[in-house]
Amino acid sequence: MLELSLSWLGLGPVAASPWLLLLLAGASWLLARILAWTYAFYDNSRRLQCFPQPPKRNWFLGHLGLVPPTEQGMSKLTELVAKYSQGFRVWMGPITPIIVFCHPDLIRIVANASGTQAELVVVGAMTPLWASSPSLPSFHAKWQRLIKEGHTHLDMFEHISLMTLDSLQKCVFSYDSNCQEWMMEMFKDCLRLDSGAFRAGVILGILLSLQDEDGKGLSDEDIRAEADTFMFEGHDTTASGLSWILYNLAKHPEYQERCRQEVQELLKDGEPKNIEWDDLAQLPFLTMCIKESLRLHPPVTVISRRCTQDTVLPDGRVIPKGVICLISIFGTHHNPTVWPDPEVFDPFRFDPENIKGRSPVAFVPFSAGPRNCIGQTFAMTEMKVVLALTLLRFRVLPDKEEPRRKPELILRAEGGLWLRVEPLSAGQQ
Repeated sequence: MLELSLSWLGLGPVAASPWLLLLLAGASWLLARILAWTYAFYDNSRRLQCFPQPPKRNWFLGHLGLVPPTEQGMSKLTELVAKYSQGFRVWMGPITPIIVFCHPDLIRIVANASGTQAELVVVGAMTPLWASSPSLPSFHAKWQRLIKEGHTHLDMFEHISLMTLDSLQKCVFSYDSNCQEWMMEMFKDCLRLDSGAFRAGVILGILLSLQDEDGKGLSDEDIRAEADTFMFEGHDTTASGLSWILYNLAKHPEYQERCRQEVQELLKDGEPKNIEWDDLAQLPFLTMCIKESLRLHPPVTVISRRCTQDTVLPDGRVIPKGVICLISIFGTHHNPTVWPDPEVFDPFRFDPENIKGRSPVAFVPFSAGPRNCIGQTFAMTEMKVVLALTLLRFRVLPDKEEPRRKPELILRAEGGLWLRVEPLSAGQQ
């Protein structure tokens, strides 16, 4: 039997059993992995020193808790963006560096550098469904009933979230859930979806008909994934966007009235329920208000990317392979070097004359790069229609208390986003 000399450990010859050899091989592999990781960690740390870094809370936590998901955290992020206008480095604990970007010049590079393929885009002409969908009439009728009962203070998130869920189910599955009134019935109905209780809606129909270059259709898993994207990503994000838009219009009644007059002028010769796709292009000021609200209160405040290769920035700095980058949508939209007076609600920022020369990545409420939001056209269409028809029937007024922003998966408000709602008389509509 072979013997191993371990004199360097102060031991004599030891029989080289298979188990001992296996143990030594495992220990050598583990030691090599630790040394390789340690070298990579210090090498990355050295290469990332070119990115500025705010003071750590302590060596163990790093920057954890520096920007909590509260109103104070949003204010702290605004301060960091004002100080580090290009971006900055933070540490999640003692060993995990993350680069936060908040300037369009760098976001443009990072958003396109991951090597991921573009997500499937299936949004087309979906407007005919808006006229036939019962979600908006049910939504407005519910508000009318609540107002008659004396409930003029309404939580926008609660009501609009149910309405957008109704709309999505109609457009994706051609299925009328009416979940605004019958939430429990909706879940019962969902259990019957596979029994022929629904038919393919516009989005589902497009997904079923799509084929790749070889004429092969999408798999059931692909179709389910895309439908889930619409239902679960388009539901709360659109509700958040609409709620904050109504809040901003309530805070600026002059802009709200101008939007209302624009809609009234557009529909003066027709019925509101007959709003068509071409009509939406004739609401420029309403569109400007939507975009400015999405800038000020983006539904999704941050997205992440992991670099799959060393990424060189325009200024020569390099992001090492494997480093996680955060694209701060909120930070970019509140960057004073990109948007003068970023905390002011000013729809005229999106006037066609003012857009000229501005980076297309300066405004990214639906993300940027090849993994852009699959439903952004759908979301913009829904927001325009909902706002146009809501402003025709109601006036929204601010509540006494200012909402406190609460970024979760989407941007919410602590305790809800409450506004006062007044119905318009027939002569005002």
